[in-house]
Amino acid sequence: MKPHFAMMAAYNAWCNARLYEAAAQLSDEDYRADRGAFFKSLHGTLNHILVADRIWLKRFTGEGEVANRLDAILFESLSDLRQARRKEDERIVAYIDGLSEADLAGKIRYRTMSSPTEIEQPLAPALMHFFNHQTHHRGQAHCLLTGFGLDAPSLDLIAFQRISGMGMA
Repeated sequence: MKPHFAMMAAYNAWCNARLYEAAAQLSDEDYRADRGAFFKSLHGTLNHILVADRIWLKRFTGEGEVANRLDAILFESLSDLRQARRKEDERIVAYIDGLSEADLAGKIRYRTMSSPTEIEQPLAPALMHFFNHQTHHRGQAHCLLTGFGLDAPSLDLIAFQRISGMGMA
């Protein structure tokens, strides 16, 4: 199971790098424009992905700072957000690299943001959600980019697999 999660961590970083490269082509006005997405703009959507990643990494590791709102704007500039994204992706890769198969078979305990209820669940399905959540919102960001007429990059897992070789053996 660990190779699967290592591939997903690498895929996540690859997608984010491609997405931010495309976002950098937009004017600041377009980047911040409310386009009716769940987090309104590309800026809001990219911030949300980072917010959620930090929440989950705190749950997984017990370390790191988290926002108190899912729509928090952690960074006002795309440049600062991009730098933070790279660091978070490195943190994700390092976390996954440090897991053993026994860790993946274990459980985690955490509290949700919306209630004080403590949740206990197996780690592996929580990691599946973590990576799926990123993909879900990157799809929204991709749609926003194409709405501006940009040739948004392919974010298909199979494209990453063919380029990286991960998941091909």
